[in-house]
Amino acid sequence: MQQEIRFATFNVCNLAPAGAKLYDNLTPLSEEEYEAKANWTAQQIDGLDADVIGFQEIFSQAALLDVLSRTRKYREATHAGFDPDPSAERLTPNVALVSRLPLAAAPEIYANFPEDVPCDSGSPDSDRFARAPLHAQVVMPGGRVVDVIVVHLKSRRPDYRHGDNGEDPLVYAMASLRSLVWRGTEAVALRVLLSKMMRESRRPCIVLGDFNDTADAVTTTIVLGNGNMQSSGEERRGRLFDANQIQLRQDHLRHIGYTSIHEGHYSTIDHVLVSEEFNRESPRAIGEVVDVSYFNDHLRQERPEASDHGQVLVRLRLFN
Repeated sequence: MQQEIRFATFNVCNLAPAGAKLYDNLTPLSEEEYEAKANWTAQQIDGLDADVIGFQEIFSQAALLDVLSRTRKYREATHAGFDPDPSAERLTPNVALVSRLPLAAAPEIYANFPEDVPCDSGSPDSDRFARAPLHAQVVMPGGRVVDVIVVHLKSRRPDYRHGDNGEDPLVYAMASLRSLVWRGTEAVALRVLLSKMMRESRRPCIVLGDFNDTADAVTTTIVLGNGNMQSSGEERRGRLFDANQIQLRQDHLRHIGYTSIHEGHYSTIDHVLVSEEFNRESPRAIGEVVDVSYFNDHLRQERPEASDHGQVLVRLRLFN
């Protein structure tokens, strides 16, 4: 039986067909630019060589399928994803999942917040996720099922209203605060969903994606949940752990852990979170995080076809 499984998260940066209009300030890709982006993305996917990959910023699932057709290792993989609502006022990116392991059920999306989440985020759609999380039940070697949730929380980009811009420091500050509140409310909604799922299903859980915040930020710690390894069993059951923090190989010289460079600042905002079943300190552990790798060399090369995010690859070892 295979003892190692690999999970990755990959923000591809605006994957859409040539000519598709995405944002007012973004020129659509030409045919040549799309070809370069699709080929680079396919090579990066093959390089990850993960059993399960979560994707963000997918404007077209057909474009992702085209990219997969250019890979060597994922042409037969299972694809799960949903295109944006064609009746929506503006095109928005979605998430997706690609798995070389079988799925136990049809994938689901969670567009709306749970009913008990207060809808005061300041978002124009205050009761919905900006990018709906995707849930897939993945069958691991040996037959056990793990819940995998792909997420993309609200960006740090200031949320301007009524034609405002950043020229006024107060306007900029308030627009940034709106983004933070929006992302924080999404984190609360995600935590409510995860707590309910993990306590009802009693299955292992992995959450991966672009959190638009560092692992120790308030929004990310909300998603992680309460409790530690000294907590009661029921309290730990809803808890997640940052794979980077619990990996066996804590070689800080080898692991240059960043996934984003913004105005010269290096940070890690893409994460893989795992439930206690993959924390070797837990009595319920069925495996452990061997190591976490960051694919980020392209960020310093500033290649136009490349993503503006690094990828995160997590190797898990299953116990016999």
